[in-house]
Amino acid sequence: MRCTRLRAIAQTMMLDRLSPQAPDALLALIRLHDADPRDDKIDLGVGVYRTEDGNTPVFAAVKAAEQRLVQEQDSKSYLGPEGDMGFVNALMPHIFGADPTMGGRISGMQTPGGTGAVRLALALAQKAGVKRVHMGVPSWPNHAQILADLGLELVPFDHASPDGTANLEAVLDAIVNAGVEDAVLLHGCCHNPTGIDYTADQWEQIAEALAQSGTFPIIDSAYQGLGQGLEADAAGLRSVLAKVPEAFIAYSCDKNFGQYRDRVGAFYILGQDSKALETAFSNANALARACWSMPPDHGGAVVRLILRDPELTAMWMAELDDMRGRMRGVRDALAAAGSAGRIDLTPLGTQNGLFAMLPVTKEEVAQLREGHGIYMAASGRINIAGLTMGNLPKFIAALAAVAH
Repeated sequence: MRCTRLRAIAQTMMLDRLSPQAPDALLALIRLHDADPRDDKIDLGVGVYRTEDGNTPVFAAVKAAEQRLVQEQDSKSYLGPEGDMGFVNALMPHIFGADPTMGGRISGMQTPGGTGAVRLALALAQKAGVKRVHMGVPSWPNHAQILADLGLELVPFDHASPDGTANLEAVLDAIVNAGVEDAVLLHGCCHNPTGIDYTADQWEQIAEALAQSGTFPIIDSAYQGLGQGLEADAAGLRSVLAKVPEAFIAYSCDKNFGQYRDRVGAFYILGQDSKALETAFSNANALARACWSMPPDHGGAVVRLILRDPELTAMWMAELDDMRGRMRGVRDALAAAGSAGRIDLTPLGTQNGLFAMLPVTKEEVAQLREGHGIYMAASGRINIAGLTMGNLPKFIAALAAVAH
C-alpha cells in the first residue's frame, strides 16, 4: 500500500516539474480574427496562400491525382522510413536540374513536411559533429525552436540591410569565419519572413565562399515556384551544390502544391560519393525511425502522380503561375503606392514569396488590429496573399494612419 502511494506521489511530482509554455502567437491571432465581427477585417497573419476571394483552394491537379489514387492504390502497407521514393525521385529534376543526382552524388527520402526535413537535416548534422549553426535573422521561428530543442547553438547574423535588400557582407562573414564544427542555414528562395532573397550574383559569391571555407551548408527550400518561377527559384541552391562537396537540403511541397495539412516534404543529401551517401542515409533512416518511424504517404503519392503525368504537371505549373502572378500583382501595387506614413513600401516590389516585414512597432500592430481590423504578427510580418486589389486601399490608408 505504501509503495502504491509513493508511486502516485512521484508521478504527480514528475508532471509538476514541467513549466507552462507560451501559446503560439499565430494561433491566438487566428482566434482574435475569427471573433472579430467586422466585415472588412483583413487577415495577414496565417502563412497560407489565398485567392483574390480569400480562399485557400485545393489545386485542380491535386484533386485529379487524388481521384486517380483512390482508383489505383491497392495497398496501405508500410513504405519504410525513406517513404515513397517515387515521389522523392520525381521531385529531383525540378529541384536540381538536368542532372538531378549530380552523377550519383544526390539522393533523398520523404519526410513529414518541410519541418520534418529541417529537423532531420539539423539532427543529422549534429550527429556528424556540428555544434553551431549560423543563421540570418529574422528567420522562420521554428528554425530557432528546432535548434534549441536539439541543443545546437544558434549564431545569428543580420539577413537584411536597412534598404530592404539582402546583407551579403553578413552572410559571407559568417561563412568565412565559421569553425570546423559549424554549419550555415540558408533559405533557398522566398525568404520567410522578409521576402528578401539573394541575387544570382550574390548566390555565386556565397557558393564560392562555402567552397573555399569548407563550411557545411544546409538549405531550406520551402517555397520553390512562388518567387520568380520554378527554375529561377532553384538557381541559388544549384549554384551552391555545383561548388561544394556535401550539403543537406530540406524541401517542402506544402506550399507549392497547396498540401498544407498533408505534410509533404523531402530531405536530400549531396555527398562526395555513393559510399558517403550510403553511410549518411543509414544514419538518417535511424533518426527518422526513432522520430516518426514512417512518413505519411497520401500527399507524397499525389505529388508523384502529378509529376509523372505530363498533363497533370502542366496543370500544376499553370496553377503555380497563377499563384505567383497574383502575389506579384499585390507586391507591384504596394510598391506603386510608394509609402504609407513613414513606411517605404517600394522594396516590397523587388522581394519574393508569401511574406514581407514592415517596420512597425507592437503598439502600431495593436492599433491596426483594434482600430482597423487588420491582423498581423507583432513582429511586423505580413502574409502578402492576405491582401487583394479590393482591400489594398484600406490597408495602405490604415498603415499611413498609424505609422506617422
